[in-house]
Amino acid sequence: MTPKIITENLKAIKAHSPLVHNITNYVVMNNTANALLAIGASPVMAHAQEEVKDMVGIASALVINMGTLSKEWVESMIIAGLRANEKKIPIVFDPVGAGATAYRSQIATRIINNCNPEIIRGNASEIMALVNQEMITKGVDSIVSTNSAIDSAKYLAQLHECIVVVSGEVDYITDGNRLEKVTFGSSMMEKITGMGCTSTALLGAFVATNSNLFEAAVNGMMVMGITGELAKAKANGPGSMQMHFLDCLYHLSEVEIEQAFVLQNE
Repeated sequence: MTPKIITENLKAIKAHSPLVHNITNYVVMNNTANALLAIGASPVMAHAQEEVKDMVGIASALVINMGTLSKEWVESMIIAGLRANEKKIPIVFDPVGAGATAYRSQIATRIINNCNPEIIRGNASEIMALVNQEMITKGVDSIVSTNSAIDSAKYLAQLHECIVVVSGEVDYITDGNRLEKVTFGSSMMEKITGMGCTSTALLGAFVATNSNLFEAAVNGMMVMGITGELAKAKANGPGSMQMHFLDCLYHLSEVEIEQAFVLQNE
């Protein structure tokens, strides 16, 4: 990917302001909604079974995040996912904590099998757990490196004919055949809750405006990483990092993206 292509994707999001329907968790609702607004998308957080079918019907993308599970929310996710399939609306799925408990693994598998997400984004442990449900993870935090999950990601992508994103210190994006590595980012991002969920939400904005799912996923993760680097340069710690992340995302320019590429290649 080039700075120009990434910038064109960002311009498309700002021009169309796509409605991104999120069924997400209590911890990150505010963070992810603000991130979507900062990038130029229009977020809606709706999880009631009585309205998700109608809401997803007017959305440009659906983001399903199973961070704080409940029986009622799971049913809402399935209803919304099936409706999105009917309307050919792209789905981004975040299997938060998959492998941590049998219940989470079962629900993650159920959502994938019923909703057929276009993109699955998780950390290395979560992606590997989706392939091997007996794997034990450390809650929602990854305990293995992202490159350990490459084979699992490729297998999962081929099995479900989707894009799989493994996020961490290094991000990997695969469609089962192609593999793209994204090395932008800052270690301080790991000290802020919900940054992974934020990247999932942003991927919703990218797939809403770019039918090339692989390109959209790579561009979304690059924007996430570059923004993290810019925010880290201004931050004194995780608190100010979170604030600067939104500001840097809002102001992200082609010049800054080009500079990030130059610095990476030095």
